[in-house]
Amino acid sequence: MKSQTIPKAFKKSFPVSGEIKVFQIENPWVYVRVPKKYTQMLKPLADRGLVSIAVTFGKSIWDTSLMPMGDGTQFIPLSAKIRKAEGVQVGDHIKLSFSLRKR
Repeated sequence: MKSQTIPKAFKKSFPVSGEIKVFQIENPWVYVRVPKKYTQMLKPLADRGLVSIAVTFGKSIWDTSLMPMGDGTQFIPLSAKIRKAEGVQVGDHIKLSFSLRKR
């Protein structure tokens, strides 16, 4: 598979703020929801519903993907390692940002 080219208009940081929630499934995901406007804007870049991103939250920076919620929106997963490093838990309101990265 060829490496994804990121259009110039998308080479920026996207701010996100929201409550840390849990996706109640067998193996739950802890996440923050991405605003619908970003989901709609980035949809053309999605591969099987995923968009490759780099996230900055506090002092933590990591590579992940925007993941589909199943309702047409997306979320950013927050691993236990990141939550511990940043001292946050489910229910906390946080601010982070992401930028697009090549797959």
